[in-house]
Amino acid sequence: MSEITSREVHLISHPKRLPEVYDFEITQTQLEPLQDQQVLVRNLFISVDPYMRGRMNEGKSYVPPFELNKAMEGGAVGEVVESRASEFKVGDVVTSNYGWREYFIASPKELHGVSRDIQPLSVYLGTLGMTGMTAWAGLKLGEVKAGDVVYISGAAGAVGSVAGQLAKLKGCRVIGTAGSNEKVDFLRDECGYDAAFNYRTGPVVEQLKVEAPDGIDVYFDNVGGESLEAALSLLRLHGRIIACGGISGYNDAKPKPGPSNLFNMTVKRLTMKGLIVRDWVDQQGEFEEEVGGYFKAGKLKHKETVVCGIENAVTAFIGLFSGQNIGKMVVQMEADAECHRRSLEKVTEQERNGVEVIHAKDAPMHPQTVSEAVDTWRNEGDPN
Repeated sequence: MSEITSREVHLISHPKRLPEVYDFEITQTQLEPLQDQQVLVRNLFISVDPYMRGRMNEGKSYVPPFELNKAMEGGAVGEVVESRASEFKVGDVVTSNYGWREYFIASPKELHGVSRDIQPLSVYLGTLGMTGMTAWAGLKLGEVKAGDVVYISGAAGAVGSVAGQLAKLKGCRVIGTAGSNEKVDFLRDECGYDAAFNYRTGPVVEQLKVEAPDGIDVYFDNVGGESLEAALSLLRLHGRIIACGGISGYNDAKPKPGPSNLFNMTVKRLTMKGLIVRDWVDQQGEFEEEVGGYFKAGKLKHKETVVCGIENAVTAFIGLFSGQNIGKMVVQMEADAECHRRSLEKVTEQERNGVEVIHAKDAPMHPQTVSEAVDTWRNEGDPN
């Protein structure tokens, strides 16, 4: 193997609130020569996800924090460029947890082979990846069944957009909330939601009452805060809450007080279950068969927002907290003409929402982009 230099993103300081580019650094590293039972992979796409914000804090959690001054981890889909292991050959496409870098060396057990026939390959980070499996597992955890009225917050994000489509396939009435009229249209027109509303245009509980006058059976929570409180008001007797995420509070310096109507858990005999997708890894085969089947049959749509170049990975991650994605946010490592074209189509929308699209040919991690994202988040709060 010839000498390979790989760029990778390091966390260099723990963010106190919303992360900024100055908390990160792109470094170059020289890869060691390949040994027996090792595989060299070039990443094609990497994933940025809200849960990563928690790993940037100090302290113990359900997953270890990122180490300072080391390459961060995250989902990635890549191509084998050299192999000294019989399990993989050159040209194979694999997924891994070695995101935030251009190249890496791994053992076969750290890789998961996927088919090149399914396009775009980035779907393995979204609908057919961790976020899609989170949606699928959440509906199983909440025992969602035909006839249920399901309310999903953060519905236009990577998890919510898939959860809503899967609930519709189960025969549910599905209601979603998002942070822009464009996202509301996306939920109705592309994801098949029965109803959707923009939480920025009025109190969530009042808008939810309009769409579900007789109440809801299931709340798939990606946001927390006001959306959770609204759901507690509208859930019917023996309703279920799937506690998947709480992005509205991820960047708070101090936790906000809980819902004022939490006693409804008792009065209505509600059930609330926490969801961590890693608990479902032994059912990955079942997920891939069921959800992969829907996708191949054209029954499940994949939506993504693509950012070009590893130099813009941090900007893409920060953009999650000001709602700059529809569907899954991914970073395409090679910023080719097609990636730039897709990004250019988003420029007008991004500028309208206060965040500029930065391309790989431009200055990396442009500070103004982050400043605008911070202002959007501070002024408007929850982005979903």
